[in-house]
Amino acid sequence: MDRIAPVPSVMSSAGRRGLYLETEPFNSGWLDVGDGHEIFFEECGVRGGVPAVVLHGGPGGAINATMRRFFDPTRWRVALFDQRGCGKSRPNASLDANTTWTLVEDIERLREHLGIEKWCVFGGSWGSTLALAYAIRYPERVTGLVLRGIFLVTERELKWFYQDGASMLFPDAWERFQAPIPPAERGDMISAYHKRLTSPDRRVQAEAAAAWSQWEGDTISLRGPEARPSKFNEVDFAIAFARIECHFFANKGFFDEDGWLLKNVHRIRHIPGWIVQGRFDVVTPLETAWALGKAWPEARFEIIWDAGHASTEPGVIDALIRATDAALTA
Repeated sequence: MDRIAPVPSVMSSAGRRGLYLETEPFNSGWLDVGDGHEIFFEECGVRGGVPAVVLHGGPGGAINATMRRFFDPTRWRVALFDQRGCGKSRPNASLDANTTWTLVEDIERLREHLGIEKWCVFGGSWGSTLALAYAIRYPERVTGLVLRGIFLVTERELKWFYQDGASMLFPDAWERFQAPIPPAERGDMISAYHKRLTSPDRRVQAEAAAAWSQWEGDTISLRGPEARPSKFNEVDFAIAFARIECHFFANKGFFDEDGWLLKNVHRIRHIPGWIVQGRFDVVTPLETAWALGKAWPEARFEIIWDAGHASTEPGVIDALIRATDAALTA
């Protein structure tokens, strides 16, 4: 195997593991996945390393350089890709043939394109949703699951964050989120935003996307507004993010029934798994991760007491680094 001497991750003053050193991709390009979509992908680490794939959040987000740094670059071969309509994938912000199950098939197409037999699947937030869906559909292709900020796209979770729940903790941010929506439509915020985010008027889309993205950015981390992703300030990114995310949520994640993922966890209990969850995660509350851990007792379940939802909070970084290191020999 083509490896060089291991490079340790940075150790913080609190004794926690930090991100690995920055690396550049050794391969990148676009893959035609059909339905008029091309997904952008990149590979980093070492060509002969242990294969892994990173699934970004949202839905509607995109990959970034930090995501590469959760893996020892001397031991892993890590593939990352922008999901349909996201990031550098083409066409941008497209909702056509964009469902959970078309994304699952895209993961398989990418695996085949890269000549990988099996891989470890890493995902946080919506990435954890997609990782579970992929593993349930293709368990024979998964060597391990490293999941963070568990999200199962249930009606209870959606109501909590977009209707009644998180609003009680962030009334100031919630007021900003409600502002573009007339009072008569506020009884179903997802539907109200979906109407505007699919409007043919780009100005209407942009206004709704800015408010939708800010709501998520305001609630994502215990570190406050400074942890808000800077890309949310970019109009094109915000529109793609909000349109695609709202599209998936308006369609209940494209699952056959509410709670489908949890009901099918028995299909993946034999796969080594790691679950990392912030105690004070407002976006995807601990209750969901707790339920997953109960249904999948074989998985290693770690609650980070001083963390919210963001993957870049120190305790979450530490736990994810330890998880990917452990997954090398699972």
